[in-house]
Amino acid sequence: MSEASVSRKALLLCLLLSVVAKSQAFQQQVPSTATTRHVANPKCHTSTRVTFTASTCTSNHRLSMSSSSPTEPPSPPEFDFPNPLSVLAKSSPSDRSADLMVGEDAAVFDWDNETMEGLGERGWASFFAAVGAILTAIAVVWVYPPTGYADDFQAALEAAAGGNSHLVTLFYGIIFPLVHSGLASLRPYGEQAIGARAWRVVFAFPSLCLSYSWITYFIAHVHDGYQFYDISGIPWVHTAAWITNFASFLFLYPSVFNLKEVAAVEKPAVHLWETGVIRITRHPQFVGQAMWSVAHLAMVGTTFSLLTQALLVGHHAFACWNGDRRLLAEHGENFLKIKERTSIVPFQAIVEGRQKLPPDYYKELLRAPYAAIAVGSIGAYLAHPYMQAGAALVKNTGLVEGGIFN
Repeated sequence: MSEASVSRKALLLCLLLSVVAKSQAFQQQVPSTATTRHVANPKCHTSTRVTFTASTCTSNHRLSMSSSSPTEPPSPPEFDFPNPLSVLAKSSPSDRSADLMVGEDAAVFDWDNETMEGLGERGWASFFAAVGAILTAIAVVWVYPPTGYADDFQAALEAAAGGNSHLVTLFYGIIFPLVHSGLASLRPYGEQAIGARAWRVVFAFPSLCLSYSWITYFIAHVHDGYQFYDISGIPWVHTAAWITNFASFLFLYPSVFNLKEVAAVEKPAVHLWETGVIRITRHPQFVGQAMWSVAHLAMVGTTFSLLTQALLVGHHAFACWNGDRRLLAEHGENFLKIKERTSIVPFQAIVEGRQKLPPDYYKELLRAPYAAIAVGSIGAYLAHPYMQAGAALVKNTGLVEGGIFN
């Protein structure tokens, strides 16, 4: 064995002995992590057993100590993120310290308060039964040609218009507002005569029937008249229109969020909302309808589509005035206070400083009704081919004279 080899082995042995000696010295200086020590606790006037777990303090506070080696880095902090389902199941209140507190908190939902119950009660069983009954009645009395009268009504309009589809949609644009807004304006008198729930049925039935007829007629004739453009096949235009349409449904008026009131399971009321989308615009349905109409007109630019969209937006513009009038009659001074802090034009009151969004405004939007609207909007988009097929079927079927009552 060479002298160099012997020297290297001797050097390695010396280094090993040095490391062992230092390790033993460190263990003598630092007590074992399993060692129990007693320290004075002035708050409890007793000694506190400091281990990994416990304190003998009478207030039952526990001392938390890390079992890791002093040389190990501290563990990262743990964050408790809320469960998205729990956020939807129970609405979280926002900071309303700057609100007048004269209006209601919109779109509030608590799953713990919801029950199925039996028929005749105010649960979801009654809701589904009521919706099923009204849709069945509409299908029999209005939609299905052999028993319904939608085809007879439309044939009468086409005869009066001389077959001009533009005049037919104009007739729809006049008749629907008269029926829908007219019955809404007669609500105080109707509820006094037959009650709030019965009047809701009287109001909803003809409105739904006319909506069905106008929508199917629009789908079947949207390309009628002079066509300025048709850019529906351009991908980015389709995407932009889809996003605008999706957002438009989030501007539904908060009153429709209470589905039990819509179906007259709970007593309908004229609500004065103060939170949610109302902070952005006092008449969100008008804004939503304008967005929907612009998006559809951008896709298909025909004179028929232009006239129909103008009629729809015009009706909702009238509803802004009529809605304010009805809210003033119902809520008086409280409505005037809300009106002062809101605007019809989106974000106008916020820009002018009359409305201040709370720092946790998102809590007013992350609620179950908005999620339901989002799911429904996507479902409506996916159902477009079936809507188009249904409208074509109605157009091709034509008139089947008479109905269930004759």
